[in-house]
Amino acid sequence: MTRAPMGNMEYWNKWVAHSDSRTRKMLAALKLPSKNPVYDPQYSLDAAIEYFRLIVERYSRGDPIHELAQHFPGLLDAWELSNRLAERICREHKLATCRDWTFALSSLNHYNWCFWLVGLALALEIPDDQWQRLLALVEGEGQDVLLDRVIASRSPDRKIGERLQHGKPYARLLKAIDAPREQRAALLKDFVDHWYAELARKGKDELWWYIYGDPEKHPLEMGSYFGRWCIEAVAAVKAFGLDDSLCLGHEYYPGDLLRPNGPSTHPARIEPETQRSWFVRLLGKKQ
Repeated sequence: MTRAPMGNMEYWNKWVAHSDSRTRKMLAALKLPSKNPVYDPQYSLDAAIEYFRLIVERYSRGDPIHELAQHFPGLLDAWELSNRLAERICREHKLATCRDWTFALSSLNHYNWCFWLVGLALALEIPDDQWQRLLALVEGEGQDVLLDRVIASRSPDRKIGERLQHGKPYARLLKAIDAPREQRAALLKDFVDHWYAELARKGKDELWWYIYGDPEKHPLEMGSYFGRWCIEAVAAVKAFGLDDSLCLGHEYYPGDLLRPNGPSTHPARIEPETQRSWFVRLLGKKQ
């Protein structure tokens, strides 16, 4: 059963296969002599993003939760390689940065990326060695009160920041965490309800994935949509034991990540009938 509210099984099969193949091809290409070494750090980072897409596409398709963590080491390998290549290129060319997007938690794109990976790592309970590798990549210790506290749920020595880098929508999640126990469930749902709308930004601050699946700006047929999942909420539930009962079945809430043995928290979908299946049924009636 597909978990995502958009895309039929044919769509998800196609793009899961695409991401699986692309990650392998990208890492293989990075082992060959490069025609454009300056671009290699970004290309390797793109491979890490493709691994993330693969994990989330498989979740959206309805794959077993226990199978998703197998892709985490490849993601870490690609991100670590990207950092090593960037350091080398910057050193050789005496550049301040080799990145196409800002690697700092003050950048919403980077903050969102790091929060998603921390949330997946907590929910999938990745091994300690992978967790430590992830924290080394995320960096930013002591810079954000919310992300630091979520990380500290597994790494208690984490230094906690004093400010929240991105008020919209994350002030709502921080409020849910700090609220009296009887209010947390409703406030968590309030965060999930507003999550997508309050992540809207314009121009260079727009999130790279935000318009995927938008029927006018980036329709489903283009294949970039991998689901719109509020993994940050799952991270908080896992870290602080919040009651997520009011969020179950929400179009943005990936509740199955926390329930690997099922049953699914997502409403059952009726798959649209394909032309072929309709034709086969028609023939069957005539016989």
